[in-house]
Amino acid sequence: MILTTVDRRRFLTGSLATAAATLAAPAVLRAQDRTLRILTWEGYAEPEWLDKFKSDTGATVNVVYAGSADEMFAKMQGSQGADFDLVSFDTSLFPRYVDAKLLQPIDPAKLPNLKNLAPEFATVKAVMQGEERYGLPFAWGSLPLVYDTDAFPTPPESWEVMWDEKYAQQMLWQDDANNSITLGALIVGAANPYKLTDDDFAKVKEKLTGQKKFLLSYYAGFDDGVNLFAQNGIKLMYSMGEPQVPALVKKGVKAALTIPKEKAVGWLDCWELSAGAKDKELALAWMNACLDGAVGKALTEKHNYGNTTNVDVNKAAGLTYGDKLSWLETAENYEKRVALWNEIKAG
Repeated sequence: MILTTVDRRRFLTGSLATAAATLAAPAVLRAQDRTLRILTWEGYAEPEWLDKFKSDTGATVNVVYAGSADEMFAKMQGSQGADFDLVSFDTSLFPRYVDAKLLQPIDPAKLPNLKNLAPEFATVKAVMQGEERYGLPFAWGSLPLVYDTDAFPTPPESWEVMWDEKYAQQMLWQDDANNSITLGALIVGAANPYKLTDDDFAKVKEKLTGQKKFLLSYYAGFDDGVNLFAQNGIKLMYSMGEPQVPALVKKGVKAALTIPKEKAVGWLDCWELSAGAKDKELALAWMNACLDGAVGKALTEKHNYGNTTNVDVNKAAGLTYGDKLSWLETAENYEKRVALWNEIKAG
């Protein structure tokens, strides 16, 4: 989510302790003196399943939350993965991490709950390198347009509303290089938003640079975006995902989301095993625990993310707009996108 902060995840209210209590115990010996180190988005290591995992294993779990995809990669690259056992990111970034030798293959034989993956997530090509699995699909969602329903009784139909001077200084845009360039490509009508030509890059740069003057701010993190929106009378926001809406509503903002006609970026986040993992057994136990149906149910009901193990829960939550999303793919040149985004922000 796209996530993030995000700070990516800490939103919908309600207790799910009962559901979490059914979480299957990880297949790992109790590990009183062992520590699991996780680098992830907020919302992916919640008490509903984190506490159960710690109770079942006796292990300590240290969680570090990333504020953006760029920050996450930098943290992993800084120690060649040695600082973390597990990381989570979306399908578009696998080649980047694999090429940097920051991951190691996952042994499916150590994941008895792998059978719980819904069919559409069981054979995702992006997580495979040849015959080896490098990712475990966990959550999916979109990077939609969030709006104030008082200002827009009818949902905006197009992303072009964020170029309307009427809402100048009442708009926010997430500070994320790859996703921002992809959305810009969707808006300017690029043939493939993940395989941009030089002409596409030029159009995206012109479009997003021209939009900057209308923004109150860029933001890095779910909580940052939510707080800026709630405190500054914001009307429109290129969001980091579905959870920002309930977070805004909780703060008294009449917020909703929409997928404009140009589509929105869709993401599929996975768990990955760090090349520098110190306790592979414990890391695989966490992955296996996250494949329990109770975790998928809790993830969707608490944060409104799509889960990968319970299709009925997804439908009940209204997560039925996958056909309006442009699912993330590997970009043609990630470094070029980062450089362009920095130029846009500085322009």
